[in-house]
Amino acid sequence: MLPGGLVIGLVSPTLAEALRPIIGPVVVILLFLAVLRIGPEGLRIGRSGLMHAGLRALVLQLALPLAVALPLAAAGLLQGGFALGAVLFLCAAPLTGAAHFAVMAGGDPAPALRQTVIGTALLPLTVVPIFAVVPAFGGASEVIGAVFRLLLIIALAGGVALWLRSRGMVQATPRTFVRIDALAAVLLAVVVIGIMSAVGRTLREDPESFWLAMALVCAIGFGLQALAVLVLRDGPDLPALAVIAGNRNVALFLGVLPAAVTDDLLLMIGCFQVPMYLTPLLLPRLIALRRRRAGPGAGAN
Repeated sequence: MLPGGLVIGLVSPTLAEALRPIIGPVVVILLFLAVLRIGPEGLRIGRSGLMHAGLRALVLQLALPLAVALPLAAAGLLQGGFALGAVLFLCAAPLTGAAHFAVMAGGDPAPALRQTVIGTALLPLTVVPIFAVVPAFGGASEVIGAVFRLLLIIALAGGVALWLRSRGMVQATPRTFVRIDALAAVLLAVVVIGIMSAVGRTLREDPESFWLAMALVCAIGFGLQALAVLVLRDGPDLPALAVIAGNRNVALFLGVLPAAVTDDLLLMIGCFQVPMYLTPLLLPRLIALRRRRAGPGAGAN
């Protein structure tokens, strides 16, 4: 479903343009389905888990983008659209649909959803230093307002899902999980068709820029996932943590950044969908490769 959505979005610009207006509502439905699948038990994290999730958010959304932005700014290379897009991607919170990608990659969705919520909640704090280093992004106040709106949507969609689970209207059965995952796959394919509209146009009109942007975003997205697989402790949380490392909610910034910046970034944001939607195909193979090299018993370490 996911690679198919990528191809349809590229080759059918008319359909892609028609689906663009429903991207926002579909993303909210995906968030609702993620919480519905996980239920209240999966959202319990404890004090230690909360501290670990907060530390991961600071590393991924603050330390990592600063480590990239500061050298680029010192070298005077932070003016190009590709450099700005890379920094913007790194400072974004995890993707709203990360829990669904974690399931498709063979992992537990709960760590991905928890990290999405905590990373989004900390975004007002982590984004301010990044926007101070990168003046082209404008002020951080608009981003903070967008973050609070997103948190409200998360609370409403998640609250309804938890209410349905607590009332027993949706049972935690394998059959229910299969249906939720299947519906999520269809909706994710619809989202990517709409997002790929600008990418398909650039591929036809300016193929050189398209392939440069695609090479960069694949290096970032797949590179961060591979790094997570290599350095993080193996276990049931590994697929989810690798997903959130390499898949970020860059689209959150589209409505709040200056128009001059977003015009340059639209191509990269569209191209980011390719490594994102290929994650469920490639990430399990990366994890399997690590475990083969580590030898028997590696998965229990």
